[in-house]
Amino acid sequence: MSHNVDEYIATLKSGEIISESSVKKLCAAVSELLIEESNVQPVCSPVTIVGDIHGQFFDLLNLLSDEVGGSPPQVNYIFLGDFVDRGHNSVETLTLLLCLKLKYPGHVTLLRGNHESRQITQVYGFYDECLRKYGNASVWRYCTQCFDTFTLAAIIDSQVLCVHGGLSPDVRTLDQIRAIDRQQEIPHEGAFCDLVWSDPEDINVPWQVSPRGAGFLFGERVTDEFNFVNKLSLIARAHQLVMEGKKYHFNNKLVTVWSAPNYCYRCGNVAAILKLGDDGNVVEDQFEDKENDSFEDDDLGKQDNSTPSIKQSFKFFHETEHSQHGPKGEERSQLVPYFL
Repeated sequence: MSHNVDEYIATLKSGEIISESSVKKLCAAVSELLIEESNVQPVCSPVTIVGDIHGQFFDLLNLLSDEVGGSPPQVNYIFLGDFVDRGHNSVETLTLLLCLKLKYPGHVTLLRGNHESRQITQVYGFYDECLRKYGNASVWRYCTQCFDTFTLAAIIDSQVLCVHGGLSPDVRTLDQIRAIDRQQEIPHEGAFCDLVWSDPEDINVPWQVSPRGAGFLFGERVTDEFNFVNKLSLIARAHQLVMEGKKYHFNNKLVTVWSAPNYCYRCGNVAAILKLGDDGNVVEDQFEDKENDSFEDDDLGKQDNSTPSIKQSFKFFHETEHSQHGPKGEERSQLVPYFL
């Protein structure tokens, strides 16, 4: 299968999709790997955290280039979910990530996002893209079956928790996440649902009903308590568009990472990836714009307590030419409108 994976990667990078039978084999092979992983998969630093990608395949290729993030096995990655929908190349994005997981299983961790579900992908583009590119829904079924094996969280050096969305009123400890039956479609409520749907918010109460219709809004008090009980220094999550590519919350106890530049080909946002090292607790924040200017800020991300934190550094990047202009003509008419 490893020889085939190299062929799949070469095909995808050339701008073509792999065959339906290849997707079936790929999903089955990756599912066998993923099903053995813990709900809270342990990962050692250094590692790079990637937020939502949403089918922006050419931006993913750019992210994996030496100029931005680098490629495995030289770099270890945690992808926080939402690989599909919205963008026009969800098939290529997902299959490339599955190829990288199969080829470098110890260097790539794939978490489940709220868009890795049957219901959501039938509304926001992935299902229709599979029909358009393969002529039937078989590839969509193979992929959604594979989604059921994706893990829910990762923990870096026992200090940094990575999830797609946020926290849950039904989860107080990491062991409660480990006990979730994840091999199913994302439920409409409960701990599993909340982990992929919830959002941080500056609220005066611990929890509020989410305007998304699933999950909860949670505040600083909830985050502080969860980090204290589980001896965490940081929670890293994605799920929300942030125009600067990253946003710290609650006195730097939680961070949102967004990795789809110019989201939906129109939002004009910068994208970022978060690199976690294994030395010190100072954050270096470097921004490279189109003129390659940069700046550093040693105050970002510092904790105000005595908990030792892993070195954090962000790499920011802009959209490729494809995501700057987006697909044209008939392809553009297939795009799902952007909603918050």
